[in-house]
Amino acid sequence: MATKLPKVPVVVVGMGWAGGIVSAELTKAGIPVVGLERGKDRKTSDYLMAHDELRYQHREELMQDLSKETITHRNNEKMRALPMRDYGTFIVGDGVGGAGSHWNGQTYRFLPYDFEIKSMTDEKYGPGKLGADYPIQDWGLTYDEMEPYYDTFEKMAGISGETVESYGKRSNPYPTGPMLKTPIMKMFEEATKNLGYTPYVLPSANLSEAYENPDGISRGACQYCAFCENFGCEYGAKADPAVTVIPVAKDTGQLDLRTHSNVTEILNDGTKATGVLYIDMITGEEFEQPAEVVVVTSYVFNNVRLLLNSGLGKPYDSKSNTGVIGKNYAYQVSSASSMMFFEDQEFNLYGGAGALGIEIPEYVGDNFDHSDLKFIHGAGIRVTQYGNRPIANNVVPKGTPAWGAEFKSQSIKYSNSFFPVKSQGASMPYRYNYLDLDPTYKDAYGKPLLRMTFDYTEHDRELVKYISQKTHEIAEEIGADIIDTNDTQNDFNVNKDTNTHNTGGVIMGTDPETSAVNTYLQMWDVDNVFVVGASAFPHNSSFNPTGTLGALSYRAAEGIQRYLDEGGSLV
Repeated sequence: MATKLPKVPVVVVGMGWAGGIVSAELTKAGIPVVGLERGKDRKTSDYLMAHDELRYQHREELMQDLSKETITHRNNEKMRALPMRDYGTFIVGDGVGGAGSHWNGQTYRFLPYDFEIKSMTDEKYGPGKLGADYPIQDWGLTYDEMEPYYDTFEKMAGISGETVESYGKRSNPYPTGPMLKTPIMKMFEEATKNLGYTPYVLPSANLSEAYENPDGISRGACQYCAFCENFGCEYGAKADPAVTVIPVAKDTGQLDLRTHSNVTEILNDGTKATGVLYIDMITGEEFEQPAEVVVVTSYVFNNVRLLLNSGLGKPYDSKSNTGVIGKNYAYQVSSASSMMFFEDQEFNLYGGAGALGIEIPEYVGDNFDHSDLKFIHGAGIRVTQYGNRPIANNVVPKGTPAWGAEFKSQSIKYSNSFFPVKSQGASMPYRYNYLDLDPTYKDAYGKPLLRMTFDYTEHDRELVKYISQKTHEIAEEIGADIIDTNDTQNDFNVNKDTNTHNTGGVIMGTDPETSAVNTYLQMWDVDNVFVVGASAFPHNSSFNPTGTLGALSYRAAEGIQRYLDEGGSLV
């Protein structure tokens, strides 16, 4: 029997970027918030002297325990889905800060094209460019409407970058300047300029200089130590909810942060949520937390799963092409790349940062003509220097044996003499790529796991063919001695693919028949539930999702305050 607690105005489920931003904005406005996080609390001192590749990158200390909760996956509906037992992809964070603690820090804005992708595609190329099985749709708001929220997020996080003219108008420059250019970045810059491109340094949440944000949070500059992705930053140089927005919420005295609290259900009567049910993971006790408003701000997978397990919203059905919860799951397409090896050049590849890199904008969005192409959107083509680590990096030319003396010899020979021209491509929704509840497998508490049905599409394969030609062209201009170009997109493998950007499943829009939430991320069916995160994206762009997630979180916080004052649907 669950212990019923006193009712509160707002309960927030998950304390990563979305939960941290919503909690900070509401508590600054004097609104009491209960924040529930299934992991432990974290702060920068937890990461002191913690540059331990084995502990964090390979044993995934900051990640969700897959033995207690995971997803199941199948490539298509004819297959039986099986649980993901090891992290090949989808490194799902656990604890205060969530994925915002272990992320790399690349912080883009989505393009004006992204927010009106259906309208702009139809206008330029005619309706049906992709066919009926690719349900692209406009987001319900424009880039210009999103711009102020992007600006707020960037100022809070201290994003370091430089303006790209083709990426939409900005009300302000980035609050801090771009990161340093390393030798390999300069090689890419020279080569791409020779080819007529306009390279720019990636927008970064790894601070290029000391910075104090509008909330008075001061952070030091990045040390280029190379321990970003899968690691927390002991310097606080990497923007992290645990060092930016959550301390602000705590300082108001209005945030009741409860860690080790795993929410299993949103309680509701079908038209209104009444609160949430959660389990104290230390004691095993079950609690009911009543609330005026429930804000779901966990990872994409858990946002979808929690709604499905709570009976909220109409589940998506691929056969009838109806329903909205689980619809438009999207990933990203990153196979197009050219690995370069050099016989007489060496680089310090062991220094770096999670968002240290340089990219060209010419092949993103609709910045190039798609009239004769069998895909839309595109990919960022880039060189990055995250910082290699000795266990994870043993790159050798194609044809080298995977073990033995020759493998060892080639590993040593090229250990400091390789780097890739790589890409990150957009992912369009596909009718038969979706999320639902697994009929067989359950978590440690007896709740059905989330099932992913996903594979790369012909659209994705055409994108890889095209973009790989561009990576090869740049690699040739750089002057590598050996170039291994990958121009083929294989079937998706949940244990091997390495892009971590998942979107969709609780998508936003203007029509309740084709979207789950409105532009304030308020559910159409249950107006006192807000579902905030990348689960709201109707498709995935070629950019990392965090900047857009952050901007939408500020907009949602604004909407929640309006709802508490006025009630009812906000649009």
